Amino acid sequence: MSCDFIALANRGIQGLQPYQPGKPIEELERELGLRNVVKLASNENPLGPPASALRAYRNAAEDLHLYPDAGGFELKACLSAGLAVSPAQITLGNGSNDILDLLARVFLDEHSSAVFSQYGFIVYPIATQAVGATAKVVPAKDWGHDLPAMAAAVDESTRLVFIANPNNPTGTCLGEEALRQFMAAVPERVVVVLDEAYAEYVGDDAYPDGVALLSDYPNLVVTRTFSKAFGLAGLRVGYAVSHPQIADLLNRVRAPFNVSVPAMAAAVAAYTDMAYLARSREVNEAGMAQFTKGLAELGLAFIPSAGNFITVQMPGAALPYYQALLHKGVIVRPIGVYGMPDHLRISIGLAEDNARCLTALKHVLAEGVGTA
Repeated sequence: MSCDFIALANRGIQGLQPYQPGKPIEELERELGLRNVVKLASNENPLGPPASALRAYRNAAEDLHLYPDAGGFELKACLSAGLAVSPAQITLGNGSNDILDLLARVFLDEHSSAVFSQYGFIVYPIATQAVGATAKVVPAKDWGHDLPAMAAAVDESTRLVFIANPNNPTGTCLGEEALRQFMAAVPERVVVVLDEAYAEYVGDDAYPDGVALLSDYPNLVVTRTFSKAFGLAGLRVGYAVSHPQIADLLNRVRAPFNVSVPAMAAAVAAYTDMAYLARSREVNEAGMAQFTKGLAELGLAFIPSAGNFITVQMPGAALPYYQALLHKGVIVRPIGVYGMPDHLRISIGLAEDNARCLTALKHVLAEGVGTA
């Protein structure tokens, strides 16, 4: 081959590594000849999709020959009523990752910078670097966001700040007063992205509702998703709520049909299915208690989490433990890419799956994995 196509790409993309998703169940079963594999790697809802969303999805299949409503009228109307915001403030995305990418495309270029935390979601540096902007990574505090330090990192070049609340992969959570102090310290010309992908799982009454803060801070953008608590990860539906001018800018670069016909129908059904959401929270709370108790009994340190996952510190490099767990039919997530090579992130599953993971952990620890 005479042409180096990588050299033709923009410089930011040349240095990127692709996002690494969790290992699929089917792939592991093929590789190792296993059956009944348990996947606790991608923070998916263990309940499966809501029955109401499945019905809406199947009904929408009658219209698969038609393009989706590019404006997403019905889904926006549903979100508008539930959040008490104007439809003009809502931007729909192919998952909330899509929204994060749109924000980078709209506000960043090679002359600007974005600020985010050391252990922030991996999409923040990817989106920033892809458009040639400078990433300003602020050291974490207690595995979470050091908001005063992040405010201090903002300079004349800064156009975006990314904050995940709760944070993935560490599960840390910020309170309202801390967020308000941060917003007061940041110039209005800096757009602050509050990524609330796990918001529906937080049981703390002190947890701040980002959408409720929008009226006080026009430079705030709140992103949310249907992939976690609403059980629709496979359909890829997310959204942002923001000032109408920001929403208008996002919609200028958003692909016109970025959310499919059945995905929007299922999202409307899921959003109004309060019984399913309550059950999701209930299962998550019980599973979190099961894991915190079990991990403590195994002598493993973990980071207290407000999400639907828990991050565990292994006694040494985590990758050998991850690989040993694969051979026992349990998929978790190594997070060395986040600069946490001694940690595994484990999604909360059904009680029997959590128990199987804890048993597998007990066995691999007893086998001395990673200590040779």
